[in-house]
Amino acid sequence: MNNLRLLAGVLCASLLSGGVCSYGQSVITLEEIFESAETNSAQLRPSFASQTEAEHEISVARAGRLPDINASLSLSYIGDGFTTKRNLSDYQKAPIPHLGTGLSVNITQPVYTGGAITNAIEMAELKSTAARFSTDLQRDNIRFQLTGFYLDIYKFSNLREVVESNITSANKVLGEMRARYEQGTALQNDITRYELLLSNLELQLIKINNTLDILNTNLVTVAGLPETTKVVPDSTILSRSLPMQEERWWLQEAAANSPALQLAHNGVEISKKAESLVRSERLPKVGLQAAWTIDGPILVEVPPINRNLSYWYVGVGLTYNVSSLYKTNKALARSQAAKHKAIEQLEATREGIDLAVRSDHVHYLEAYEELKTQEKSVELAERNYRTTSTRYAEGMALITDMLDAADSRLNAQQQLVNARIDIIYYYYKLLFTTGKI
Repeated sequence: MNNLRLLAGVLCASLLSGGVCSYGQSVITLEEIFESAETNSAQLRPSFASQTEAEHEISVARAGRLPDINASLSLSYIGDGFTTKRNLSDYQKAPIPHLGTGLSVNITQPVYTGGAITNAIEMAELKSTAARFSTDLQRDNIRFQLTGFYLDIYKFSNLREVVESNITSANKVLGEMRARYEQGTALQNDITRYELLLSNLELQLIKINNTLDILNTNLVTVAGLPETTKVVPDSTILSRSLPMQEERWWLQEAAANSPALQLAHNGVEISKKAESLVRSERLPKVGLQAAWTIDGPILVEVPPINRNLSYWYVGVGLTYNVSSLYKTNKALARSQAAKHKAIEQLEATREGIDLAVRSDHVHYLEAYEELKTQEKSVELAERNYRTTSTRYAEGMALITDMLDAADSRLNAQQQLVNARIDIIYYYYKLLFTTGKI
């Protein structure tokens, strides 16, 4: 969903509610939340900027293959000179033309640099790839964060329905108690204790509403949605058929798709390329050279000749930094240590991801078992509440029994909501860990 669609949804919701309101409600799927964050999230934009910067670095590195062209132009005032004997006697003035000019152009085309230019380009490309992996990792982090907000909104919305339903039931029971009290078959203390239960439920409802407001603000801000958007989670998310692949499949997916693992792999390649750059400093550099110069006056003659002297040349230049034989040893040792560190970091990252996948997969399967247990618990709690309510109405149960039954039913209903959401959460947690979110 693009921004126009989101704004249209907010506007329509506002109009349908009977006029302009502070929030526009619209059902938004989790995938649409991800799409909005892709283009509007302020937390993701710095990663995109870093990726663009890294791409420009490749162009800068490739420019090293182009020829270096240097041009210089000089204009000077030359004072008169003098001549003497070697013992500084017999001083004689030597007039010199005062206007000095110079123009030179020098072109050098690198032919062989010991791999320095090629390695620099490949290093820039690796850093660009690292920036892309970093962006993918940041995108996954934001998506998982949004998933947490989204599912929490769903969870607390369902909890609100559960609490509201229990408030309705409590009010009904209170009405019956008051009627029985007027008939002399119920105690005022029973009414007071159930009013306390109702008061606690109402306080719980206030806290749930406040939590929903906070979660909605967090989700809207991170996703880059309009501030007035009131997110209503897609109710079909719990009815989706989720995959039940075995652990090995998830481990293979993590090895192929995890941005953290790809970033660690890339770090090893960068460290190897950095070592190659250090080694290239020990190799000679060869380049084609061409130059043209025109200077005047000609001062190497006595007396000086007031004319311009021009010359040009082409050739091959060879340079070798002899000091690199003993200066690069420490730099090479440092780059080798950095490569070893990158390799160790790769192994640590792979191990951490494998452990996380195994843990998430266990919790994912466990969530299904939890759901079965909670569904049975709700069934039993509902049956117990109906039985206790009937017995209380017939005077065969105490108010404490009613309170315990109501509390057990509320707790079972809340745990069932949590169990349903946990299945979705751990599924997305697996997607996040494996880099497939």
